[in-house]
Amino acid sequence: MFRRVLVPVDFTRKNARAVKVAAKLATLRGASVTLLHVIERVDAGDDAALAGFYRGLEKSARTKMGALLASAGRVPTHAEIVYGNRVNEILRLAEENKTDLIVMGSHRLALKHPGQNWGTISYKIGILARCPVLLVK
Repeated sequence: MFRRVLVPVDFTRKNARAVKVAAKLATLRGASVTLLHVIERVDAGDDAALAGFYRGLEKSARTKMGALLASAGRVPTHAEIVYGNRVNEILRLAEENKTDLIVMGSHRLALKHPGQNWGTISYKIGILARCPVLLVK
């Protein structure tokens, strides 16, 4: 059923749990996993003064991505690091890769204030994605 699994990551602890869940599902189903990290630009991509800053972010992301790739075990896994709007890039890559399932880490929301934090990335992906989304807490 799920052959292509996408896991957006921002290198927080919740991502490690999401990667483990995605790897387990992929193992059971013979699926492949794509880990995606999106670097958002504040300079619209045309400020040479920040080029070194973004190279540093990308280098750091590649190092952290290596650890997440290793945590996936023997599951066919590869990584993508792109620049852009996080929600747009997650949805774009999911469509381009014909993703069957998006697995995302999500934080717990306070039940006392259920309407707050509805603008989270995981909420937006859950609403806008054309494939199932599994939120891992």
